[in-house]
Amino acid sequence: MFDVLQPYPPDPILRLIADFRADPRTDKVDLGVGVYKDEAGHTPIMAAVKAAESRVFAGEDSKAYIGPAGVPEFNVEIQKLTFGAGHPALASARVATVLTPGGCGALRVGAELLKRAAPGATIWVSDPTWANHIPLLGNAGLKIREYPYYDRATSTLRFDAMMSALAEAARGEVVLLHGCCHNPCGADLDLDQWRAVADLAERRGFLPFVDLAYQGLGDGLDADAAGLRLLAERVPEMLVASSCSKNFGLYRERVGSLSVVGDSAQRAEIAVSHVNNIVRGIYSMPPSHGGAIVAEILRDPVLDAQWRAELGAMRDRINGLRRLLREQLQERGVARDFAFIERERGMFSFLGLSEAQVARLIGEFGIYMVNSSRINVAGISQANVDYVVEALAAVMAG
Repeated sequence: MFDVLQPYPPDPILRLIADFRADPRTDKVDLGVGVYKDEAGHTPIMAAVKAAESRVFAGEDSKAYIGPAGVPEFNVEIQKLTFGAGHPALASARVATVLTPGGCGALRVGAELLKRAAPGATIWVSDPTWANHIPLLGNAGLKIREYPYYDRATSTLRFDAMMSALAEAARGEVVLLHGCCHNPCGADLDLDQWRAVADLAERRGFLPFVDLAYQGLGDGLDADAAGLRLLAERVPEMLVASSCSKNFGLYRERVGSLSVVGDSAQRAEIAVSHVNNIVRGIYSMPPSHGGAIVAEILRDPVLDAQWRAELGAMRDRINGLRRLLREQLQERGVARDFAFIERERGMFSFLGLSEAQVARLIGEFGIYMVNSSRINVAGISQANVDYVVEALAAVMAG
């Protein structure tokens, strides 16, 4: 049977990781892989996570199954973190949540729910969007359409074009929105633009599906969720996929959640009963360890405060690196205006380089990034910024 299969091309990011590791140069710089890094280039375990994990280990007395919905305490706490403890949708019990294997699991389970509710449904995704959105949603059987979002030539948000395109979205179609820290461009909607999207969703009747993968790494936990919270007040139904990989540093633990917002508590519970059935047929039930860690942190005021402080330091570092890179490029006399880097949020931005220029950065300087010139800003440090800027100036000079 397997002799009919041909070798599948490697994932570009995974290939980039392998190429970087194999590069013997000591001054090489990894700006490609999408994980947070500290000044030493390390992805650390947060102190609050370490403390919570030790408590979980000490208090755990069973490895019995936990059920398709996952850790109940996690589901309660992640709702409050995502929507805000006093949100009207929570007060009216219109939100039902399950623990999933990462944000990817949330997206795929959400896609399966949409397919079950509306076979042949269309989901609109931004151009550009995270590369894994297309297979996660499309492989579930949803039809994919794109809406304009970011102009790479001018490094600006194409909001008017986005709204014109989504004005064609029909009732019952789905629109995927990045909650904050857009991956891959870093350009986010402001609150007035979220209001305009909410107006359009109400008028056209499409269902928002918000991917919240970076809450807390843009402008703050509440500010980063302001758009989806506004939507949840305005629209009768929506989905939210969230991830704890970045803001808790739990990448390999695969901790995420899918929240279903219904037009009533009864509708939300009916929808999540289907979610649980879908989960049962895919992976049966999620791992509990990472969810238990997050629940331990969010339920304990001391650990919660410690985590928030650590997350704030990570956010400040990323935003500071954005400012530093822009200042250094300006001081170096690079002709292009890179002010957009400082305006954007999260770990990612496009540099606006050609594939040939990216290839030169890798080949001549050992500075690794994907072909689109999307960089992980957290890969920059005080120690390597001068080298990175000199290399960028060299390839842009021709």
